[in-house]
Amino acid sequence: MAVPIAVLDCDLLLYGRGHRTLDRFKLEDVTDEYLISTYGFPRQFICYLVDLLGATLSRPTQRSRAISPETQILAALGFYTSGSFQTRMGDAIGISQASMSRCVANVTEALVERASQFIHFPKDEATVQALKEDFYGLAGMPGVLGVVDCTHVAIKAPNAEDLSYVNRKGLHSLNCLMVCDSRGVLLSAETHWPGSLADCTVLEQAALTSQFETGLRKDGWLLGDSSFLLRTWLMTPLHIPETPAEYRYNMAHSATHNVIERTFRTIRSRFRCLDGSKSTLQYSPEKSSHIILACCVLHNISLQLGLDVWSAPATGHMEQSEEEYEQMESVDSEACRVRQELLLTHFS
Repeated sequence: MAVPIAVLDCDLLLYGRGHRTLDRFKLEDVTDEYLISTYGFPRQFICYLVDLLGATLSRPTQRSRAISPETQILAALGFYTSGSFQTRMGDAIGISQASMSRCVANVTEALVERASQFIHFPKDEATVQALKEDFYGLAGMPGVLGVVDCTHVAIKAPNAEDLSYVNRKGLHSLNCLMVCDSRGVLLSAETHWPGSLADCTVLEQAALTSQFETGLRKDGWLLGDSSFLLRTWLMTPLHIPETPAEYRYNMAHSATHNVIERTFRTIRSRFRCLDGSKSTLQYSPEKSSHIILACCVLHNISLQLGLDVWSAPATGHMEQSEEEYEQMESVDSEACRVRQELLLTHFS
C-alpha cells in the first residue's frame, strides 16, 4: 500500500496552522547594544521599519504569513549587515535558514518599492538653495547639486554565462551609479548596470542623464571625476591645470567630490553583504541589484533618523571603480565655456 508523502513547512510543524504570526523574538526583551551588535541598528530604527513596512510584510501569502513583520525585518537586517545566512543568525530569532532567505526577499522588495520615497533630488527652491550652500561650505565650489560616481559590487556569475557582467578585473559585478549630497544622503541610485560597462557609458545611458539633459535640474551642476565627460550640467577636473585659478578649481573639486567616496565606504562598512572582501552576492543580477538598492534606502533612512552612519569603521576593502579610466576630454564647446566662466567668476 502506497504511503502518501506530505511536504511539511517547518514553521507550521512547530507552531501550528492557527498562528497567523509567530512572535519568536521580542524587541523589548533585549538591549540596544545587543540589537546594534547583532542586526546593525538600534531599536528606534527597527521600530521605524516595522511601522513603514509592516502592512506590506503582513500580506497573507502562504509562506510568509507565519512570520511577523518584526521578525522578517530583523532577519533581513542581519543579512544586510553581516552578508551571511549563518544558522546562529536564524537561531537568534527562531527561524530556519530557508525562512531567513524568504524574509530577505520580502523585505528587499518592500524597500525597493519605496526607493523613490527616500532617494530623490530636492524639488522646492529653498531646499535646492540649501543644498548648494552646504556644498559651497565644504570647499567653496558654487552651484553644486550633487556629486556623482560609480562603484562596483561583486555578484556571482549568472547561470547563463553573460560576459557583460565581467569587469576589467575579470570579476562579475554590477556597476552602480550614485549621486549624494554634502551629508552623504543619496539623491540618485541606479544599481543595475553590468560590470563591463565603463563609468562614462553607464552615465550616458542612465536615467540621471535624461533628467539633466531635459532641463529638469536647472541652475546648477553635478561634480564628477575624470572618468566622465564634461557637460554643461557636469563639472569635471581639468586634466592639466596651468594657472592658479585652475589649481584652485581642481582642489575645490577634489575636496567636494570626496564626499561620495566617503559615502561608498560608509555603505560598504555598514552593509557587509556589499563589501565583497569575503564573498559575493549569491543572487541573479536583478536580485542583487534590488539588494543594493534596498541598502541604499536603509542608508538614507539612517541619516533621516539622525544616526551617525559615518561613525562606522571602514572595512579596509573598497573598490570605488573597477576600471583604470583614461582622462576623458570633452568636445562640448558649451560645456567648456561654462567651466571657464566658473573658473573666471569664482576661482580667479
